[in-house]
Amino acid sequence: MATSQVETVSTGADKAKLAAVALLVIAAVGGFYLLAKQGPLVQWAALLVGLVLAAGVFLVSEPGKQFIGFARDAWREVKKVVWPTRKETLQMTAYVFVFVVVMALFLWFTDKTLEWVLYDLILGWRK
Repeated sequence: MATSQVETVSTGADKAKLAAVALLVIAAVGGFYLLAKQGPLVQWAALLVGLVLAAGVFLVSEPGKQFIGFARDAWREVKKVVWPTRKETLQMTAYVFVFVVVMALFLWFTDKTLEWVLYDLILGWRK
């Protein structure tokens, strides 16, 4: 069983790294708009380079390392999933479609019955 750890202590270096990430993202987006006269290739290059640098700085910070650990654990859990076979998937899909059709017919029949009871029998309105 995995133990959950709650860490609220953040070092000054991690805060500085996260601030640098925020500044890099802002600079990347700003560069994208400021370099509009240079053409789309330069714009997108500036945006992508800034975002890649921001991601790199984030991944070397403690929250980034925790994110990588979380992603590895999540991938390990995904590998444990027993996925249904093609036959099982098609059967369950057919069951769902049949259920939807049956439910639609039931609701239509109920609606028409209530319409008939209210408008024809109780109110006496004939269409």
